[in-house]
Amino acid sequence: MAHPKSKISKQRKRKRRTHKKQTPATIAICKNTGEAHQYHRAYEHEGALYYKGRVVIEAVGAED
Repeated sequence: MAHPKSKISKQRKRKRRTHKKQTPATIAICKNTGEAHQYHRAYEHEGALYYKGRVVIEAVGAED
């Protein structure tokens, strides 16, 4: 395994890490339900699970 010849200074290490930033997640609005959700994620609306505007899992409940 490779070993560094000298210690990397705090300043040099921090300069390299300045570009690693987390960006906020992009939010999409569903055309069918109007629900805001993250891209490529399933989301729940009125008890049903949606993905790409289509119902994946229907809402299950006792209707009397």
